[in-house]
Amino acid sequence: MEKRKKALAVLVPAVLLAASACNDVPGGAGALPGRSTVTADPAGHVQKYHGGHGSHTSPPADGGGQQNGGGQNGDGQMPGMGDPSQTAVPTPTDSGSPDPGQTDPNQPGGDGQNGDGQNGDGQNGDGQNGDGQNGGQNGGQNGGQNGGDQGQQPPANPELRADQFVDIRKAPRVRQPRASRQGSTGVFASNCGVNANQAHSNPDNVLAAPGVVNGAHHIHDYVGNLDTNAFSTDESFAAAGTTCTNGDKSAYFWPVLRLRAGKDGSDRAQQSTADGNTGSIVTPSSVKLQFLGNPRSKVTAMPQFIRIPTGDAKAVTNGLKNAHASWTCSGFERQAFTDKYPLCPRGSQVERVLNFPSCWDGQNTDSANHRDHIQFADARTGQCPQGTKAVPQLRMTLAYKVPAKALAFALDSFPESGHDPVTDHGDFINVMGEALMQKAVAAINGKKRPRR
Repeated sequence: MEKRKKALAVLVPAVLLAASACNDVPGGAGALPGRSTVTADPAGHVQKYHGGHGSHTSPPADGGGQQNGGGQNGDGQMPGMGDPSQTAVPTPTDSGSPDPGQTDPNQPGGDGQNGDGQNGDGQNGDGQNGDGQNGGQNGGQNGGQNGGDQGQQPPANPELRADQFVDIRKAPRVRQPRASRQGSTGVFASNCGVNANQAHSNPDNVLAAPGVVNGAHHIHDYVGNLDTNAFSTDESFAAAGTTCTNGDKSAYFWPVLRLRAGKDGSDRAQQSTADGNTGSIVTPSSVKLQFLGNPRSKVTAMPQFIRIPTGDAKAVTNGLKNAHASWTCSGFERQAFTDKYPLCPRGSQVERVLNFPSCWDGQNTDSANHRDHIQFADARTGQCPQGTKAVPQLRMTLAYKVPAKALAFALDSFPESGHDPVTDHGDFINVMGEALMQKAVAAINGKKRPRR
């Protein structure tokens, strides 16, 4: 009996010590604040955007979240992103509607107030209440439960793969609808340069994430309007200069291409590296900005300040519905990839072809998901959807001199998109002015310039 009492006397303090150690979690160690991954264009989300001459509301599409999402009140690192944008062979419907089931970054379940914001990594997380019990409990519980991912970290970023680089001669053929007698087959072009020496570039996206610095999480090349940045407005666009030789003040921009083995010597290198974009930026050898007609009808003027994106910067996670950019090589334009980088023969250059939607609803210069106000024509017939009218279709063709080697070059992308070529995209804001737009319409419709 005496031996059993001694054994219990030793065992009880040991159990109490172990229990004390399990409860001692300074700052919530082991309970990671939850983070929600917000997909592109959540339905009904609110963010300021500028359409026409007014100020409206809309979610980010290509950008890095809203002010109450991953921005000011969040942790600022992985905001809700999405971008409007588009595929290899001109295929319609850059106008996919957002998924109503997606998480709102300004509501519980997003990166907003109850996610990585006030109760996550913000006030009760790593912020005001520090790393103590409130940081651990509120950061983990509210960030996880209300943040939508139950405290889990986002999936690891995908890596660029060698099998994403394929000989252009293996690419599918490009098919385009035949033009009818009622169609418009003319072309109008703006010559706006190539953005030599990165004269105008930044990681913003004023179309999809206005007011958000580094809203794109990748560097954009700009030509045309000299003002384009996160804080541009219709008024600042109209007052700015332009790189275009014909006076076109429109904003044209796209994500840069990089040589992976090169060095980024810019003042944005640190931020780019944090976003997963490394290497030296390649200046396009040429940039063609062409406005085309419609194979089934004449075109009408597009309104001043209309916002038009193409492609989808998050096609890796969103699917290919809105992937409308294509990759080809000079001299091989009848063949193109949507989801592969082309390896071009000697003397041929890599070309990115960005076709934009051109069937306008006749009323709006923007929409909540940046797509519904302007759609693609039917890929087979070229017919615009009922209730829309054909306007000049922008086609950007960007050419690059890069090595024909797997993994040698890649597109800037969102951190979770792994530089996948299917995420290529571009953006356009029309600031031509009425007179220049009428000149473009006349050229596309095959009419002489009207006399004054």
